[in-house]
Amino acid sequence: MRISNSLFTAAILSVLNLTSNAYAPLLDVTARSVKTSEDVDLSNFVSTPSSKGKKTMLVLATYAADFNAIEYAQRLRYYMPELQKRGITKIGLVLNCNANSAKSLADLVDLPCDVTEGYGVELLVDPLGNAGRAFGVGTGWRPDDDEMSPYVKLFGMLFGLGAWATLPAVIGGYIGNPFTPQPWIEDAMAVGQRKGRWPDSGLVLDEETGSVLVNKFTELPVVGEWERRPLELATLRLQNMLDISIKNWKELAPGEEELGAGVLTQLGGCVICDEGGKAIYEWKDPGICAVANFEDILKKIPTEA
Repeated sequence: MRISNSLFTAAILSVLNLTSNAYAPLLDVTARSVKTSEDVDLSNFVSTPSSKGKKTMLVLATYAADFNAIEYAQRLRYYMPELQKRGITKIGLVLNCNANSAKSLADLVDLPCDVTEGYGVELLVDPLGNAGRAFGVGTGWRPDDDEMSPYVKLFGMLFGLGAWATLPAVIGGYIGNPFTPQPWIEDAMAVGQRKGRWPDSGLVLDEETGSVLVNKFTELPVVGEWERRPLELATLRLQNMLDISIKNWKELAPGEEELGAGVLTQLGGCVICDEGGKAIYEWKDPGICAVANFEDILKKIPTEA
């Protein structure tokens, strides 16, 4: 009897320890793995690093045709090696869409993921956006108004309603920034040009390798020396809008049930946790095109020896 009581006590303590190490906002929240079609406990996912590192990153993105989801995928593609140097070797991307839409987006931006390459980002889907809401992402303009069309709500958000940072983020893509580098933009634009997207005149690519030979934005007078040149990000976003979002709308857009759940206007975010499930970085998008700045993440989390 003493042995049974001891085993019972040990089991209870084990469960309590697992719970205490779990990331609380996502406790009992799941998303479905695109690779295995199995539900994944997101609190456990973000609290349990891989054997190769001590940290885990989870991006709670938006629906697959959305600007924010596209830019998160493009940034993950570029920054993955730098994140890994910081011990962030397990990365999950949750999209508010079905599995086919998620796979299509990953293919469109050349994002290495577990579904196609067997490595890289772990692709997860949560069509109704429950995980993002549990995390506390913004739900846009008039989220409780069931009478108003979600497309009208989205139009209002483009002007900052329920998403105050939208206009600053969009305008910033045109005017540039002399202080903060954003090298992922060139990489994403190069992917777009290699796939035949328009505008296609911003970069000169090697015809054989597809590598960037010249970034024409660096040739602009004076501002060409800025860390992020004027019009550079705006040009990429035009590529994304025309040849990812609009061109593939039927494949990437949310269905009626997803629209009813509010995913058209739901924003995204991300979290990075250590091996104990403690958040060391959290971000919630304050607007359309206002996703996490990965350069800030690199500054906050040092490389590991």
